[in-house]
Amino acid sequence: MMRAWMSFVGTGFSRTCIAATLVFFVVTYGTAAQQPQSRISPHEQTSGVIDGAHIKVTYGRPSMRGRAIFGALVPYDRVWCPGADEATVLDSDQPIQLDTLKVPAGPHTIWILPTANQWTLIVSQERSGFHTQYHPEADLGRVTLRKDRANPPVEQLTFAIAPNRSGPGGSLAMTWEATSVWTSLTIGR
Repeated sequence: MMRAWMSFVGTGFSRTCIAATLVFFVVTYGTAAQQPQSRISPHEQTSGVIDGAHIKVTYGRPSMRGRAIFGALVPYDRVWCPGADEATVLDSDQPIQLDTLKVPAGPHTIWILPTANQWTLIVSQERSGFHTQYHPEADLGRVTLRKDRANPPVEQLTFAIAPNRSGPGGSLAMTWEATSVWTSLTIGR
């Protein structure tokens, strides 16, 4: 039996069949493994220019999909990364100031502490991270966010960077479900 197999494998036809089969599997499964997987929460970037500074927020954009969000999926009184997958990153090519907090140029992960009555933005010194791994010892600082009701509700988590309509500065805002929170944004000198 072994001799029959060896003589079969030794033929040019069988070597060609085996080689073709190997190439088929490598091409089929090798390229399938390289195909990017679609994410439930797409990753996006929003950007703006405030008084000459280029500012961007990179984040995963989860959707409500019929779920209650704040006080349910996102519990109150626990630090939350406003996004999905990787930690949300605020990046600026110049020093900025969020309300009273001075933030050096460069990338910083951002977090939010929502409560029933007050929301707090936390800016970290960390440049990147995973959205479930908050490290309080890396906090650069915190600011209280202004909060308003979003009407109609917003299906997908959305960040916005907008200049003031009159005068210098602008704002950094986040809206999702029926909640909108924001803080003033000025350029540090």
